[in-house]
Amino acid sequence: MNLLIQTNGKPQDSYAVMDLMRLPLGICTGVGFIGAGAILRKNEMILGITTAATLWFATVVGLCLGGGQVILGSVSTALGFMVLCGMRRFERSIEHYQLADLCLTVSGNQLSPGALRAHLELARFRIKSISVLNDLSEHCKTYACQVRWPSFDGNAGVPEVLAELEQIPGLVRLDWKSAGTVPN
Repeated sequence: MNLLIQTNGKPQDSYAVMDLMRLPLGICTGVGFIGAGAILRKNEMILGITTAATLWFATVVGLCLGGGQVILGSVSTALGFMVLCGMRRFERSIEHYQLADLCLTVSGNQLSPGALRAHLELARFRIKSISVLNDLSEHCKTYACQVRWPSFDGNAGVPEVLAELEQIPGLVRLDWKSAGTVPN
């Protein structure tokens, strides 16, 4: 920002005092506030950080170009594009996880928590939490699990393991609710 300040040309005995940093600081503060509004939290996911950073960066580049610093603005723009393109490639290589809530109701003692865990781990699922409700009057158990599994494409579709779980003897009910994608 100091490159934008032109201090020569102002007489020492001048009554008017110009603070040239007020305009760029006000713009950066305002865009920072707007960028903060672009950041959202959804369960375990935090979205919009790259958008907010890019907004602020574009503002600073605009201030450089508007202040006559064409070389600095041009070099910064090229550097920004290289960083964003490089980070996009890096982001695509990171393994993401899908989250879901799984609820199974099984009559009798057809399924144990260990058997359910083994069945899900065989399909590359991880159980984040599990709770068991034993209904003695109905002679059934309800397993409520929060599960996650790796996904490179971010597709929140219904996984194939549900068809296998439907084949469990004594299955009364199966509920599946997808919660979204989170990075590793």
